[in-house]
Amino acid sequence: MNIFRILGDVSHLLAMIILLVKMWTSKSCAGISGKSQILFTLVFTTRYLDLFTTFISLYNTVMKVIFLLCAYVTVYMIYVKFQKTFDREHDSFRLEFLLVPVTGLSFLENHSFTPLEILWTFSIYLESVAILPQLFMISKTGEAETITTHYLFFLGLYRALYLANWIWRYHTENFYDQIAVVSGVVQTIFYCDFFYLYVTKGTLAETGIESNYEGIT
Repeated sequence: MNIFRILGDVSHLLAMIILLVKMWTSKSCAGISGKSQILFTLVFTTRYLDLFTTFISLYNTVMKVIFLLCAYVTVYMIYVKFQKTFDREHDSFRLEFLLVPVTGLSFLENHSFTPLEILWTFSIYLESVAILPQLFMISKTGEAETITTHYLFFLGLYRALYLANWIWRYHTENFYDQIAVVSGVVQTIFYCDFFYLYVTKGTLAETGIESNYEGIT
């Protein structure tokens, strides 16, 4: 395992912890897309089914369990514990626009036509677009809380580090997974507009992203 993958995993975990801490301390899930969190939970659930069949390493197992727990706790906090603060009006992205094509593509383009492999492929494709409801929500409201922008930043950083991880593995191990790499590139592209605003506006100010965040829609 190389440093890029470890840093990527840490960035991913930090993003999830930032979101959970934000909700717990503020007693609110305002500005957070519940639909994106449902998609990420579905990503982890379908990807980590190998917990029941394959042991890779203690690190791998622990990280998978932590990601699953964080994902389900996040969904619980949004739809149960702090449901009164959930902005259903603006979290209106149609999930079927993502789930239907992703499901179809998973059956058409995969490494092997077996249940676990198709579900793993589904998780890879779905993760590449799972953030779209959150970005769509920001584009509708015209703003985002600073803590939400930090969450998105670390998610984007995680994807960028994983791209570096794949480049490193290709040069050192001659390993190349076309499905994972192409999906990762697509996902990283979705963060580019956000990254530009994050860098040029510092932390995007306490008031959030203004109405110039329109390029996502």
